[in-house]
Amino acid sequence: MGNCHTVGPNEALVVSGGCCGSDVKQYVYGGWAWAWWCITDTQRISLEIMTLQPRCEDVETAEGVALTVTGVAQVKIMTEKELLAVACEQFLGKNVQDVKNVVLQTLEGHLRSILGTLTVEQIYQDRDQFAKLVREVAAPDVGRMGIEILSFTIKDVYDKVDYLSSLGKTQTAAVRRDADIGVAEAERDAGIREAQCKKEMLDVKFMADTKIAESRRAFELQKAAFSEEVNIKTAEAQLAYELQSAREQQKIRQEEIEIEVVQRKKQIDVEEKEIIRMEKELIATVKRPAEAEAYRIQQIAEGEKVKQVLLAQAEAEKIRKIGEAEAFVIEAIGMAEAERMKLKAVALQKYGEAAQLALVLDALPEIAAKVAAPLSKVDEIVILSGESNTTVSEVNRLLAEIPASVRAITGVDLTKIPLIQKATGAQA
Repeated sequence: MGNCHTVGPNEALVVSGGCCGSDVKQYVYGGWAWAWWCITDTQRISLEIMTLQPRCEDVETAEGVALTVTGVAQVKIMTEKELLAVACEQFLGKNVQDVKNVVLQTLEGHLRSILGTLTVEQIYQDRDQFAKLVREVAAPDVGRMGIEILSFTIKDVYDKVDYLSSLGKTQTAAVRRDADIGVAEAERDAGIREAQCKKEMLDVKFMADTKIAESRRAFELQKAAFSEEVNIKTAEAQLAYELQSAREQQKIRQEEIEIEVVQRKKQIDVEEKEIIRMEKELIATVKRPAEAEAYRIQQIAEGEKVKQVLLAQAEAEKIRKIGEAEAFVIEAIGMAEAERMKLKAVALQKYGEAAQLALVLDALPEIAAKVAAPLSKVDEIVILSGESNTTVSEVNRLLAEIPASVRAITGVDLTKIPLIQKATGAQA
């Protein structure tokens, strides 16, 4: 059995070994490969870009000037099968730093050798050509390692004896001298040219002024003619405008009148609808509630009338019933009283005058009490009389009048009673 190994595009996988002593190696990048256990070996190598900074210090040029040069190189392992196999033979198992050191030493060696063949001016003034030369010389050597130089540039060039600065000063002085000469010559030529230009300018100015005056006169004449024509046309246009404006105003006024008529009609329609709405609103809010209230009051009055009639009928029926009952009671009482009187009369006839007298005597105390009732409220009675013994004579007179009063009331003659006869006789 075995394992399936995968690698990305920035890495290469080397599969070596196999069955029956096979020496065929498989190189894979950005893909996958199968490796058998125990009999197959797998190794990886990076395909990423490596940045190198070669540096050569105090290297003498062709003129014997010691320069220090630093550069920047971008290199990577090539992916062609043959070149990848070469790179794997030389760098497989090493880390990236080891690979960088090998390539860096190669580039620095070629950089030193090329610096010894060039002058300071060639190196300083044409850095691109210098870098191109280094790349062309070093490419075959690093290519035999399976390495590709993607770019190489010169980063800095300087010396410790101020040769470059002195070279710059000389060149600067020469440039300044040439600049001053050039400025003086330019100023001279400029002054000559300025004078010529001023003369030409004045000539042109005089000719131009003449032409301007002629043009101005022609312009004024033409302008006056144009102004006259314009004024005529303006007056005609003004009159036409005013006429047309009056017509348009008339049309506008006519349209406004029509609009006002339409608006008035609409307003009348709206007012009529408003009147109808108010009538309906009055009917709904006043008339209908008034009719309803009148109907309610009418119904209440009729109900009250019916109620009063029913109450009167009930009261009449009540009075009639009460009258009938009272009449019945009175009739019963009268009949009972008549029966009592009848029985009493029979009893009186049966018992005779003695019984009648007993009844009168029994009623006398009650009669006397009722007669004397008004006197019970009198504190003192004064009898005025000119005779002596008036009190006794008055009492005797009252007692003498009692039998006559009782006889008038009851029909019983008390004078037949022996006791009364003695009292009245003694009085007489």
